[in-house]
Amino acid sequence: IKHGVCKVNIDTDLRLAATAAVREYLAKHPEQFDPRAYLQKAKQYMQQVCEERFEAFGSANQATRSMEMI
Repeated sequence: IKHGVCKVNIDTDLRLAATAAVREYLAKHPEQFDPRAYLQKAKQYMQQVCEERFEAFGSANQATRSMEMI
């Protein structure tokens, strides 16, 4: 990014995180089948990936900066 990369696709990382969360949840709670439970875990895993990538890419905490440009 520091060298001019404009777009970084993290969708594959997000799908892998969501899949891992669902598999982990269902393995620990085989009696549970409510998607709201295991999708909540998937959302948490995906948020963690996003936060890690935003930090790594140097784009964390930039929302207010982008609003100043408007």
